[in-house]
Amino acid sequence: MRDGAEARYYEAEEGKLRCLLCPNRCLIASGRAGTCGARTNRGGTLELPYYGKLTAVAVDPIEKKPLYHFHPGSTILSLGFVGCSFHCPFCQNHHISQGTDAPGRFYAPGEVVRLAHREDSFGIAYTYSEPLIHFEFVVDTARLARQEGLKNVLVTNGYINPEPAEELLAVTDAANVDLKSFDPDFYRREVGGKLEDVKRFIRQASGRIHLEVTTLVIPTKNDSDQEIEAIARFLAEIDPDIPYHLSCYYPAYHYDIPATSRASVQHLGGVARRHLNFVYLGNVGLQDTPTHCPDCDTLLVSRSGYHTRIRGLQNGRCASCGRSILIQ
Repeated sequence: MRDGAEARYYEAEEGKLRCLLCPNRCLIASGRAGTCGARTNRGGTLELPYYGKLTAVAVDPIEKKPLYHFHPGSTILSLGFVGCSFHCPFCQNHHISQGTDAPGRFYAPGEVVRLAHREDSFGIAYTYSEPLIHFEFVVDTARLARQEGLKNVLVTNGYINPEPAEELLAVTDAANVDLKSFDPDFYRREVGGKLEDVKRFIRQASGRIHLEVTTLVIPTKNDSDQEIEAIARFLAEIDPDIPYHLSCYYPAYHYDIPATSRASVQHLGGVARRHLNFVYLGNVGLQDTPTHCPDCDTLLVSRSGYHTRIRGLQNGRCASCGRSILIQ
């Protein structure tokens, strides 16, 4: 643990500390941590014992985040953390998200930025486990990265209160938000969160940064046509050009439900395309995931695995029909 780093967005209440970072609004007694495990009341100060603790440091294709319309074909330095504001029983990274004991190394923000330059990365992705609960480290690093000409990318559950979200979005360039379901009961029962707060963050981020959204499709839980169509309608009301990723679930952590079939995700992709112009399928094995122009069907970007090639784009427009295409 690293001592001395103090959290922001909290207040004293009834002899305890109320964390105001995320909608959990944990009331934390002295010597205890909030739900996320990353913010601890030490004698009336909300401290960050894991400030800068990284459980994973790797250079990934940007498509792995997944971000398909942001610097396609590039690689990005990716950082993993400990803890999470949710407790998903199907978490693919539960070994780092559902506790704080995973091995790691402490980094200062400047070390991360220097490493990004050494790796010839165009930016830094805060990912793997939930980065928002490490708000202070992410903001400190992102500010320094922006000063150094680097981009900042969030891969997140989108669970953060409006005021800190504004501060974070000011230094963020792109995000993929995990929209786990469109059923408030699913969020409450399965992950311990509130759907409306995630929807609010998506609205808040849209138009401010480059935004993509992912849903992990879990059989019998969130895989009905009605639910995927509701998500697609919600996103389309914000912007029908938001890229939407439907990803196959595989058994993990406490879930032993059989894996999602490729046929199911392909069908649901068709449902989502009734409302959205860019829908992609993930975890479906060896399958190309190209981007076509919604107006004239010209191939704009080809993808085979993580091999990406830009083909039909000119200055942000389809080279054939001239339609504006938001691929940065």
